Amino acid sequence: MNAACQILEADRLRCCLVEHRLDLSEAEERRVEEVWREQSSGNSALYDGRILLARRVEAVVDDCGRTTLEAEFFEAPFSRFYVWKRLGQPNWGVFNCFSAPALRSSDGAFLAGEMSQNHAQPGLVYFPCGTPDREDVVGSQVDLTGCLIRELAEETGIRIDERDLQPGWRVISHKNQRACLRVVNLPNDAETQVEQTLRYIRGQQNPELAGMRVFRRKAELAEARLPEFMKAFLESALAA
Repeated sequence: MNAACQILEADRLRCCLVEHRLDLSEAEERRVEEVWREQSSGNSALYDGRILLARRVEAVVDDCGRTTLEAEFFEAPFSRFYVWKRLGQPNWGVFNCFSAPALRSSDGAFLAGEMSQNHAQPGLVYFPCGTPDREDVVGSQVDLTGCLIRELAEETGIRIDERDLQPGWRVISHKNQRACLRVVNLPNDAETQVEQTLRYIRGQQNPELAGMRVFRRKAELAEARLPEFMKAFLESALAA
């Protein structure tokens, strides 16, 4: 397994929205503005909307041995989140906590998307997902399962419900990132699903994805530009 990551098996998530704001120094605020202006000036896909970051993420085990991942989210400008990642995740007291669908085809392959050239990280290969936002808030709770289902449909046209999700979460920690993955059992084989998804992508005006990648063996991972959480998951899930 990727030594830079830790994998936690969680039975459920408990996520809530709290009042909080990033407390940055004047120098940090100026740096954010400089980097954001530089990065967004030539990229119309970068929009400074509101997203949800976590100020606390903690695993809690009950008396029956069930593990719950608890997270407290707060609203923040996307520009702060984007620059925080660009600067290598400095100690701002935040976590990038999100959900992602580990897409498994009926013939046992894992499917991932490749980000388009006009988006935040062109060429990156990842399970289609996004940062949670206000759409994922239900009352005082943050619904990461709903976020997973919504983002998957928006990026790929693949529509699922909770019955398609395997029980439990695989939470992959890397620095201040917490990627919460659930395996999605797709009804189609890999080739059929890729064809369907590519048709959907070609029909979009500004698609987030340029294409799809299929992984059956660990040896195939070296050819793809994968974030650390993807490497860790696929290395643990694929045969040699």
